[in-house]
Amino acid sequence: MKTNYEIRYAAHPEDAKHYDTARLRRDFLIEKVFAADEVNMVYSMYDRMVVGGAMPVSEKLKLEAIDPLKAPYFLTRRELGIFNVGGAGIVKAGDATFELGYKEALYLGSGDREVTFESKDAKNPAKFYFNSTTAHCNYPDKKVTKNEAVVAHMGSLEGSNDRNINKMLVNQVLPTCQLQMGMTELLTGSVWNTMPAHVHSRRMEAYFYFELPAEDAVCHLMGEVEETRHIWMKNEQAVLSPEWSIHSAAATHNYTFIWGMGGENLDYGDQDFSKITDLK
Repeated sequence: MKTNYEIRYAAHPEDAKHYDTARLRRDFLIEKVFAADEVNMVYSMYDRMVVGGAMPVSEKLKLEAIDPLKAPYFLTRRELGIFNVGGAGIVKAGDATFELGYKEALYLGSGDREVTFESKDAKNPAKFYFNSTTAHCNYPDKKVTKNEAVVAHMGSLEGSNDRNINKMLVNQVLPTCQLQMGMTELLTGSVWNTMPAHVHSRRMEAYFYFELPAEDAVCHLMGEVEETRHIWMKNEQAVLSPEWSIHSAAATHNYTFIWGMGGENLDYGDQDFSKITDLK
């Protein structure tokens, strides 16, 4: 197996407004989330969130305690949220074993134990997308399916944003320290997400886009309300969203995305909205 990681530093909005395309992509876009028999992750200075993916094919993969953590185990001082976006797979955390199917999620609380990923079928490997934030205490592990999610239906086909927001690893479903994760599914004919745009200065966020055909792309919007920027993204790529930035997108096809938040506030509805007509 191979573990790859990089560190991404935080940016001041006054600086970010002067970034060119290459700099925006280098600082915020995570292009390679999955690769066969690799664990790839980004350690972000935005609320110390780790964003990554594990794709076990021919071997079992271990979630290593990368050097920036300065800890004996990855989960020593962290909690972890995992979504499987591939074939059936297995996650082992210490003595506990969890089987995850497509679009099923798993929360792992902090504590000194080894975490491993494996696929049930190498021809249809699991793809484990994960977010991790720092944790001040341990909460119980819990697998969460879509049937257990708090579902909010929002938007309309006329507005090109008919979607279901599946709140899965959130405090209405299970206790967490600061991590909140869910999955938004856009219905056929809809392409816009998270409109009207908003920011939440108490939390940063990461988006992972998938179920997007290879010949299509998603245009992710970021930046301040009066100084927006965009990043074009492909299927199975992720992007970091600072606490000062909006996070929205439109694509050339409907898609699904996983959102993950970390910060000081667990209130999903604590958002500062902007009018669509105020975006510049």
